[in-house]
Amino acid sequence: MTSILITGATGTIGTNLTRHLKDRYDLVLADIDFSSFPEELMDRVTLVEKDLTKLESWEGLLDGVDYVIQLAGNPDAEADFYEELVAMNYFLPQNLYKYTTESTTLKRIIFASSIHASDAYPKNVQVKTTDQNRPADLYGVSKVYLEALASYYAFTKGVESIGIRIGDYKADDSELDPDSDSYGMSMYFSARDMNHLIDCCLEAELEEPYLLVNGLSNNTFPRLDIDSARVKLGYQPQDNAFEKLGKL
Repeated sequence: MTSILITGATGTIGTNLTRHLKDRYDLVLADIDFSSFPEELMDRVTLVEKDLTKLESWEGLLDGVDYVIQLAGNPDAEADFYEELVAMNYFLPQNLYKYTTESTTLKRIIFASSIHASDAYPKNVQVKTTDQNRPADLYGVSKVYLEALASYYAFTKGVESIGIRIGDYKADDSELDPDSDSYGMSMYFSARDMNHLIDCCLEAELEEPYLLVNGLSNNTFPRLDIDSARVKLGYQPQDNAFEKLGKL
């Protein structure tokens, strides 16, 4: 059975993806602490408790792994650069990519970038992945770094990667704010659509070894352009924040 390593597996997205994928793949879940991870998701998966910011933690971790879903990182837009971002958002992904060049089984990395990589554009602009990077905070800068790192390893080392600029991810509809304005709704990304996009990333054949797509639901106005994901990956999102909140 195909093996997938999910880093940052205990986060909200990692937990939902584990639930979505565990019956179809051999999952290796990596994080620093699984004490609060749902017990029902621990069956028939491999748990790896390690600090992935340490290079030595990656020794042997990619053995037999076919795909990596790289979610580990500090997602706080206000995180301190030196104390909170450097290790998690710079050292950790470089550790991963350094070890990919030694793997004999790895087919592809799917990594979590963020809407923050382009969030300094005016609110009325729909941003494409081909537009110039315009991060609004240092967290966004770290995601631009990750995109560049993946591109470097793809085109110079042959390590295939797909990056997803994740919008405002909602684990379920209870997290939708009924008072959201058009801008807030335009960034909505449902768990169902995220799961589907990951399926697309696992199954697609790429024309080039690196692809960056935007990850949003089928919102009446999506803040990020999702046509590239539709065309390159066959992404067909089902959810629409404007419909769910009755604000068409």
